[in-house]
Amino acid sequence: MSQPRIRIHRFRKGLAAAAGLAVAAVGTVAATPAAATEVPEYDPQLAVYVEVNSNDLANVADYTLADSGEAAIDMAMIFAANINYDGEKAYLHFNERVTETLKDAENQIRPVQEQGTKVLLSVLGNHQGAGFANFTSYEQADAFAAQLADAVTTYGLDGIDFDDEWTEYGANGTPQPNAESFGWLATALRERLGDDKIITLYAIGPSYTTTDFTLFDAEGVLDYAWNPYYPTYDAPTVPGLEDRTRIGAAAIDLANTSAATASGFANRTVADGYGVYVAYNLTANDQSTYLSGITQALKGEATEYRAAPKG
Repeated sequence: MSQPRIRIHRFRKGLAAAAGLAVAAVGTVAATPAAATEVPEYDPQLAVYVEVNSNDLANVADYTLADSGEAAIDMAMIFAANINYDGEKAYLHFNERVTETLKDAENQIRPVQEQGTKVLLSVLGNHQGAGFANFTSYEQADAFAAQLADAVTTYGLDGIDFDDEWTEYGANGTPQPNAESFGWLATALRERLGDDKIITLYAIGPSYTTTDFTLFDAEGVLDYAWNPYYPTYDAPTVPGLEDRTRIGAAAIDLANTSAATASGFANRTVADGYGVYVAYNLTANDQSTYLSGITQALKGEATEYRAAPKG
């Protein structure tokens, strides 16, 4: 099967248009003493991972911006599904808690989406050797992409996040990573999802380090790539995603990163014109004060906690 030509969908066109504004925002930050409290000229996204093994995804809907009432969190990741291996091919696996979250979409997913937050399914390796970076043909990659697309459609999700950890390439006789595999998979998934879903890369593992991003239309296929290391500020380099509004440099662990570091990273995100701020491990506790230090910089508003009904 030949690789299809991918269009840049309207979600990413909006980001591209914001790129020029992001440059303007960087200039404003540099010239204005009160830059840390100013609203950026573009729309930095707050992406949050929820460990659904121990926390409800619906907790995301508890957080709104104090003035506008809009969602404080732009993207919520269901963490996590797995890419497994049946001895012949890769398949998509949901553990018990992921299954419960997806099947209880009315209570776990829809309230989050109704707030305005996009819900993505994060997928990672599972020690079995099947991974995003070791498909040996486009057809193999497309077969797995079909499973991912089916999950997005079946459960009404907004996209897929690729996290290439814990794969153990070579286990069970599986191939080693190659430069083309992830590009095949991401391209096939974009073709199946269409223009208006989100595909993100947690920039870790061979899907990031081994992939030759010049072999596929990374700009037209991927929406975002971001830093996977908590707590650090380090932008990944993905050819085709030179637009900073599609890159996340800041990554923090909500339970283990100081509030000062978290807010400092948010101010740097705006000053540098990056488009994503990544936070891991939102729990059921009220974390609005902590999140306010982030959203005040990203969005010009504090975060409020709303005890949304879960039943």
